[in-house]
Amino acid sequence: MLCNRREFGTQALLAAPALLLPRWAWAAAKPDSRIAGVQIGVIAPYSFGREVNDAEALLKALVDLGLSGVELQSGPVEAFAGAPAGPARGPGGPGGPGAGGPAAGAAGGARPSPTPEQREQQRVRAEAMLKWRLSAPIDKYKALRKLYNDAGVTIYAFKYDSGLAQASDEECEYAFNVAEALGANHMTMELPRDAAGSKRVGECAARRKLPVGYHAHTQASLTAWDEALAQSKYNAINLDAGHYVAGTSQSPIPLIRKHHDRIVSVHMKDRKKADGPNVPWGQGDTPLVEILQLMKQERYKFPATIELEYPVPEGSSRSLEIGKCLEFCRQALSGATTTAAR
Repeated sequence: MLCNRREFGTQALLAAPALLLPRWAWAAAKPDSRIAGVQIGVIAPYSFGREVNDAEALLKALVDLGLSGVELQSGPVEAFAGAPAGPARGPGGPGGPGAGGPAAGAAGGARPSPTPEQREQQRVRAEAMLKWRLSAPIDKYKALRKLYNDAGVTIYAFKYDSGLAQASDEECEYAFNVAEALGANHMTMELPRDAAGSKRVGECAARRKLPVGYHAHTQASLTAWDEALAQSKYNAINLDAGHYVAGTSQSPIPLIRKHHDRIVSVHMKDRKKADGPNVPWGQGDTPLVEILQLMKQERYKFPATIELEYPVPEGSSRSLEIGKCLEFCRQALSGATTTAAR
């Protein structure tokens, strides 16, 4: 390339504003974020924070940005289907990544432990949710899939934020039923702390023939997923490129090359090495350009999922910043192949 990675990032972000108008203002076609054969999506509602939270508002935001793919979390999905209301958790609302860990890095510190009263409320809420889930009408999820597909958006992944490692067989079946009804080609969840959890989920995934991609944070390494991958061919990797760099101070490209056939999606964010902070794309140590160009060059089928975690600049919004990240991807995929990606 004719500029270094930080210069590239700056140019991509400066080029973005013209594409950040509502989609209807500059194009009549359905959204299309498959760029040079690489599907670009976003994890939602987490990346939008509290700006956009329900399923229909999320769909409008995706179309306005020109995003044709999404990893959709269970909070807005189940709310659309009529789930009982509960207290919001984390930046993404009910069931958002804040409930499982990622939000702590974005917020700059760990959340305080719940009080006994809060734990009791969570227990009562969990019981009510489980009772509702086991009788939830699957047609609601099929209707949500149609709503998104008719607008040109594919729900390629379903993140069941309640977790499956300790869930009952009935709850596991429910989660996979929802994923299938949404048309997702894989599910995502946090990498279980013990091998028994990934073994159990892998067995359920094998019965349903639907892969589950495990998401890791700074505990990620070249071998972090080895045991889970050996347990079931339906256990897979949901790689977080930024967390990998922060945890290992190394590029994730060797892991991508090694396990490309077991990766179901890659979360894209820019972080500094040595457990450094999340930063605007192009300002950190994550080789985002090289990853995207490798995906293009090798024609990998898994999507690149925008996960917005860096602080939003004053005067901007999370939606605007997601648009900048999408434009970064467009510019990266239109550039020449770099040495690092070869």
